[in-house]
Amino acid sequence: MKPTVVLVGRPNVGKSTLFNRLTRTRDAIVHDMPGLTRDRHYGRGRLGDKAYIVVDTGGFEPVAKDGILSEMARQAQEAIAEADVVVFVVDGRAGLAPQDKRIAALLRERGAPVWLAVNKTEGMQEDLAVAEFHELGLGAPHAISAAHGEGVRQLVEDALAPFKPEPADAEDEPDHPRIAIVGRPNVGKSTLVNRVLGEERVIAFDEPGTTRDAIEVEARFQGRDYTIIDTAGIRRKGKVWESVEKFSVVKTLQAIERAHVVVLVVDAAQDISEQDAHIAGYILEAGRALAVAVNKWDAIDSEKKKDAKSDLERKLAFLDFAEFVPISALKGTGLKALFSAVDQAYAAAMAKLSTPKLTRALQAAIEKQAPPLAGKIRPKLRYAHQGGSNPPVVVIHGTSVSAIKDQYRRYLENTFVKAFKLKGTPLRVELRQGANPYADKKRSILTPRQEAKRRRQRRHLKKTYAS
Repeated sequence: MKPTVVLVGRPNVGKSTLFNRLTRTRDAIVHDMPGLTRDRHYGRGRLGDKAYIVVDTGGFEPVAKDGILSEMARQAQEAIAEADVVVFVVDGRAGLAPQDKRIAALLRERGAPVWLAVNKTEGMQEDLAVAEFHELGLGAPHAISAAHGEGVRQLVEDALAPFKPEPADAEDEPDHPRIAIVGRPNVGKSTLVNRVLGEERVIAFDEPGTTRDAIEVEARFQGRDYTIIDTAGIRRKGKVWESVEKFSVVKTLQAIERAHVVVLVVDAAQDISEQDAHIAGYILEAGRALAVAVNKWDAIDSEKKKDAKSDLERKLAFLDFAEFVPISALKGTGLKALFSAVDQAYAAAMAKLSTPKLTRALQAAIEKQAPPLAGKIRPKLRYAHQGGSNPPVVVIHGTSVSAIKDQYRRYLENTFVKAFKLKGTPLRVELRQGANPYADKKRSILTPRQEAKRRRQRRHLKKTYAS
């Protein structure tokens, strides 16, 4: 098994920068603002023939008793409990802080080996930069610069020395669905993730904007594997002021792009807002399969439920391809129906559509309703084949296809969705103009004698038709 390397330390010492360096990604948001990372963030790293799992944690406040800091400390302690190696990151420029001593005391009580990384030491004399950190009693400190990569390789080599090499991972994509949980702030996304996992894996706090990173977790529900991505809530553009929140929105949009299925969580206890429709528009534009989770359904009475259904039908009418599932993330009701809708949407998004069946469905649609005339020309659609998945793309070849209007294109899309029972995913139709076999042929140049003969023939034809 791959060893698990957990990064811990007080806020703003560079743990997320080191995480991105080790995983060779930009998955963790990096900013000067302290306390940015809150949940445990997992990634994969490799050094030579040794693969490992690296875990980024939030700023560690061991003495925090309540509030968001307490939740962050609990997440860090759970990460330490599952660690094979702990990398304790401190700030070489700020120097030794009292909080570093408290964290060191807690780590000495744990069984996992601890490596002390003195970060931000670029341009400093190494011996002087690490001198005061010997006081922590955690062995020889390593001077590193997570931002520039100095000393990082040696730190990882020393930390992984006791572990055996792992064979290179296969690059195949996992065969289970990737689900992005998205929605406005404070609609219950993290609560839903925790309920599915059966543990407090991500911080679910009664405060909008608690989740900032897009957190990926592996889950097993009803005997099937999933990768679930908990995302930050998306507010209206005019209300997004902090650059950190802008990064969070970007991470959420990237999560939508990477997902097979998106679960849009809306709050039944509140009116469906324009922002819910905007988020749904992002999902539709990305072409992702979709299930809508109407959360807090248990918290409203029957009259309010009627209003909520009417509101959903009116404001999210363009999501008629998706399943709307009432749930309670807090109590766990409706989750089986939600994941049934997710499985159905995933199957539809990844469906393989045969060319003969697509062409027969196309011909049946044309017989029922032919493409409208464009002037004196009627477009001719000859055959169809699949051009992609997630979303399914149907490519139709024909002539004069540029004259086909959007209305008829939507008619074809609906025809294919009904013919192949594709519930839960949008479908796109792509029209391609057939090649003209005479396009590259040059016109013959006639001799003067041939031109004269052609003129005589034309005059003769005119006289014949005139009489």
